[in-house]
Amino acid sequence: MEKEFKVNNFDLLRILAAAQVVLAHGAAHLGLTKPGWWGIVDAFPGVPIFFVISGFLISASFERSPALGNYVRNRLLRIFPALWCCVLLTVVVAALFGFNFFNRSALIWLPAQLVGLIYTPGFLKPFGFGSYNGSLWTIPIELQFYVLLPLLYLGSRSEARRTRLVAGVFLAFTIAAYLFARVTPPLAESESEPLAHKLFRYSFIPHIYLFFAGMLLQRWHVQRSGWFVGKGPLWLAAYLLIHFALPYGAATYTAGTILLGVAAVSLAFTAPRLSSLVLRGNDISYGVYIYHGLIINILLERHLRGHAMHLVVVVLLTIVAGLASWKLVERPFLRRKRRSFHPADAKPA
Repeated sequence: MEKEFKVNNFDLLRILAAAQVVLAHGAAHLGLTKPGWWGIVDAFPGVPIFFVISGFLISASFERSPALGNYVRNRLLRIFPALWCCVLLTVVVAALFGFNFFNRSALIWLPAQLVGLIYTPGFLKPFGFGSYNGSLWTIPIELQFYVLLPLLYLGSRSEARRTRLVAGVFLAFTIAAYLFARVTPPLAESESEPLAHKLFRYSFIPHIYLFFAGMLLQRWHVQRSGWFVGKGPLWLAAYLLIHFALPYGAATYTAGTILLGVAAVSLAFTAPRLSSLVLRGNDISYGVYIYHGLIINILLERHLRGHAMHLVVVVLLTIVAGLASWKLVERPFLRRKRRSFHPADAKPA
């Protein structure tokens, strides 16, 4: 039964989600005028897709091999080697642009970044668009997900009770996310929000409902369900109908991101060999995601902005950076992962 899980489009979906983030950030920070069709790009926010896929794959991986030591090792190998290279390269690039790292703030900042406590110190605020790499805000949230997942599984040993527990926490945190969305502005408009709101926004609480949505879909084994397998276009159409037909608000945002995640998982098992045919085993999504902010900042430091060609340059350089990260850093370290004891299992997240 694991064959249905092993063959999927998750790698392709992740690169498409990363591409959306690159395009959205590039257009915003490079000061580009968005054409009329740009609404279709904004209709597919990449971060919610990442979070749902993460919940689906990581919960499956943990269930296959629940040894805590293996789980921690594998998660660290997935996140940190590429992150360390990105942060250290950022230091080199910023230093070349004249930023001085021989100060007390930098001595605190650098170790914090290397353990995943992402923030931009005051001395780097003038670099690029004001954040040394704005997309990295999801890294500490993802790490919080990783910590909470095994704790949740410890809450129930029974398979049926475990599914009910995941469903319960999913519902509770969906309500929390909805309430938070009612009282806070969208992320793009949140620069002047109170510090307490900002700290809450960058915690797991407003986002983990998406991770639990992925977990719940995995617990329901949707890769075997006729409601999901091959039905990706139908779920996608349902999401687009809600997105474009209903006015934006806390309820439509929360429900819409869940439905988008459901559509993504269904698409993963629709023509599931497409990913391997297109990508040939190269999973460059993480590298694309973590490097595009640095590349945008380089262009801004060179005063290259305001023209569509600058976005093309960002996209091309980001693809090169993603490929280099995958081939030189991520893939060699991922080969050190301790695999689960079932050789037919799905590829880990």
